[in-house]
Amino acid sequence: MRRHLLTSTAVMLLAFTGSAFAGMDEAKTFLDKEIGTVSTLDRAAQEAEMQWFVDAAKPFAGMEIKVASETLTTHEYESKTLAAAFTAITGIKVTHDLIGEGDVVEKLQTQMQTGENIYDAYVNDSDLIGTHWRYQQVRNLTDWMANEGKDVTNPGLDIADFIGTSFTTAPDKKLYQLPDQQFANLYWFRYDWFNDEKNKADFKAKYGYDLGVPVNWSAYEDIAEFFTGREIDGKKVYGHMDYGKKDPSLGWRFTDAWLSMAGNGDKGIPNGLPVDEWGIKVDENSRPVGSCVARGGDTNGPAAVYSIQKYLDWLKAYAPPEAQGMTFGEAGPVPAQGNVAQQIFWYTAFTADSVKPGLPVVNEDGTPKWRMAPSPHGVYWTDGMKLGYQDVGSWTLMKSTPEDRAKAAWLYAQFVTSKTVDVKKSQVGLTFARESTIQDKSFTDRAKDLGGLVEFYRSPARIQWSPTGTNVPDYPKLAQLWWQAIGDASSGAKTAQEAMDSLCAEQEKVMGRIERSGIQGDIGPKLAEEHDLDFWNKDAVSKGNLAPQLKIENEKEKPQTVNYDELVKSWQSN
Repeated sequence: MRRHLLTSTAVMLLAFTGSAFAGMDEAKTFLDKEIGTVSTLDRAAQEAEMQWFVDAAKPFAGMEIKVASETLTTHEYESKTLAAAFTAITGIKVTHDLIGEGDVVEKLQTQMQTGENIYDAYVNDSDLIGTHWRYQQVRNLTDWMANEGKDVTNPGLDIADFIGTSFTTAPDKKLYQLPDQQFANLYWFRYDWFNDEKNKADFKAKYGYDLGVPVNWSAYEDIAEFFTGREIDGKKVYGHMDYGKKDPSLGWRFTDAWLSMAGNGDKGIPNGLPVDEWGIKVDENSRPVGSCVARGGDTNGPAAVYSIQKYLDWLKAYAPPEAQGMTFGEAGPVPAQGNVAQQIFWYTAFTADSVKPGLPVVNEDGTPKWRMAPSPHGVYWTDGMKLGYQDVGSWTLMKSTPEDRAKAAWLYAQFVTSKTVDVKKSQVGLTFARESTIQDKSFTDRAKDLGGLVEFYRSPARIQWSPTGTNVPDYPKLAQLWWQAIGDASSGAKTAQEAMDSLCAEQEKVMGRIERSGIQGDIGPKLAEEHDLDFWNKDAVSKGNLAPQLKIENEKEKPQTVNYDELVKSWQSN
């Protein structure tokens, strides 16, 4: 696959260059062949932006740079098409490697630890914002754009147009990463089945309320029970889909904000403060003080344990039997095969693959039989909390990268996120990063074919979906603990409580080592004294906070649903 991608890149490079010269002729060819009117800028503004890139790149003509990102459709388009165009237009030869998400983090970690310049820039998940801020090994872009990088910062970049900058800004108010692509984790359901008159009548007769988009986990559970084993179009269907194999992919199933959906942590947008959705608590100086309830954290608190127990119960009772042994990659395509009624945890990055003609979940006219909607929340959740996860792959410049190479890479990062190309890139990858792109008429026209993606991103609800925040002091070291701990619960080796007790203890071991090393200075962990749950709950409440919450005896709250079409109308009225 890698060989194929490199060959494709080479072919595209030849197609766009055509000569040894870089400049506006090459830019105009690119605009003619690739962009046209699929842009928020008119042709004159496109050419003006391309002229700026041509001029700014002149000192770096002939330089060869390397950047890396994970393998997503959006990044494939950048690697195969935009990288070649950038080389042709600027004379800077860029190799955009597509590697696994874990490999991106591994390469970045190696560069942090050794100082060796492996890549000149990375598209790195903003989940590492707390890591980058505390280790101070990446260039903060606020200062970079004002000083060393000022001469290579596009005056038309328009930082305010990027919808994810609050996720890439640290407590010091500096921007550390530039968003490139975003996708959320939402609720997915069969719109056609939910609007079937017999299904609606049977559901109301059994449960006493209307079948609709579940607002809370109690309703989701009822809907899962209702559809599981039901025969639709001559085949048995299931009311839920998930995966359970003890595998690294099980980790992000939970670090990607599952606990916050249950009501773990405190109120706060984009992330709970002082306790976030990982259950990690920070003090008034943003220093992590604990993960376990004993130190005021919430990783093993009642809300977290409830979230794991519901995951286990639903996987066993309502998902296809084979789901228990599946990984993320194996489970991802299952809903589109046509025998699943709903999925509580579904990445919008799957949209493009779920609207392909001929799929069982796509109508003959090309419109989807399914929709995406806001995720339901658990019994511990309250207004003011985040409600789900949003992936924000963002351009990151390491301090170990020589300044001239960082400047050339920064030009490329701005090119692939520029207003000239962003609408076209988003039409290919369906991972929005700019407000102007989301509002573009081309997406208004295409919305009916995308199952609610456009409506969600245009809605006020989207701010409740956010990446991992700044409480996590070392994402790579802590994230790897999750799949191992929760995998023990999934396999039956440990109870939900035992698994989360183990996880919080392991997280505190890592934080303790960082504290003793002193490597993160006065913004690194400083573990608190230990007390019981009642002590820390009273302390939180006295300060106007929530976490850790006490156990709610009846965790089966009154179920609530909402009509999808009415929900969308309410967004539009706002």
